[in-house]
Amino acid sequence: MGVALRDIIIEYKGPVAWEALPGVAAVDAHNALYQFLSIIRQPDGTPLMDKKGRVTSHLSGILFRNANFLDKGVRPVYVFDGPPPDFKQKTIEERRSIRELAGERMKEALLRGDTEEAYKQARSSSRVDRDIIETSKKLLGLMGIPCIEAPSEGEAQAAHMVMQGNASYVVSQDYDTLLFGVPLLVRNLTISGKRKIHGRSVTLNPERVTLADVLKGLDITRGQLVQIAVLIGNDFNPGVKGIGPKTGLKLVKEGKFEKTMSEREPDFDPGPVMDFFLHPPVTSEYDLAWHPPDAVQIEEMLCGEYDFSIERVRKALEGIAGKAGQKTLDRWF
Repeated sequence: MGVALRDIIIEYKGPVAWEALPGVAAVDAHNALYQFLSIIRQPDGTPLMDKKGRVTSHLSGILFRNANFLDKGVRPVYVFDGPPPDFKQKTIEERRSIRELAGERMKEALLRGDTEEAYKQARSSSRVDRDIIETSKKLLGLMGIPCIEAPSEGEAQAAHMVMQGNASYVVSQDYDTLLFGVPLLVRNLTISGKRKIHGRSVTLNPERVTLADVLKGLDITRGQLVQIAVLIGNDFNPGVKGIGPKTGLKLVKEGKFEKTMSEREPDFDPGPVMDFFLHPPVTSEYDLAWHPPDAVQIEEMLCGEYDFSIERVRKALEGIAGKAGQKTLDRWF
């Protein structure tokens, strides 16, 4: 879900060329996997699967998107979620219900031959389960791409890595990363290209959001940005009914956050949620080391186990090897 800040930060985000993106990219792993599972599907919404019926959309996304990253000088590190905070449980349960309902609606749409509606519902039914995570980590490891397990929220850990100078920016579709203090957020990197949105074909290009520009433009502090998120709702609390981002901004700048919360949500203490955004559990103990891909093992996994086309896999791997060949492997990885 994330937090709906778009309406108040839209003028502070803009396009960014791939040429400006080389460096270490801390990728919000769960967000990226969800995007792969949602987008990489058949026209009727059915995900890519092997002969055993196992979903492989995420593996396709990991292989080809990361081959593109490396080709363009982007060194990704995937940051996976750890245990969520207790107050996220309600959101997790609500998302599970939404996925289950979408799955039922997809089946109904397929039965009546409505492939467009089936595709729409299928995207909402995507879920990142244990098997998706484990197979993703295995393929990333074979590709020589580091993975990090966050103490809690992956977005918070990724933001911390940028703030520490160990990564250049965070890759995520969600604006939550700004609440965790990331200096630079890059969106659309895992889904750039032509996509079908709301029934029409659009081209999504990478865009950047700089936290300093947002705070300066809105004339607020990061703490106040978190207050807005609490008012409008986020992954950790549902927000105050009827308050959107523009109203939330107005109330916070007028100094009415505490008064609004006490009057409208008297049984809710925003303190723990705000503290989690401002001081999230993170770690500085991680190893960032990239290695040349193990082409043999990748082929064995994708082609031998999951029925991928060996020609397509080899083409992707040749692209990575070709790029690496332009430099010494030590410099590239």
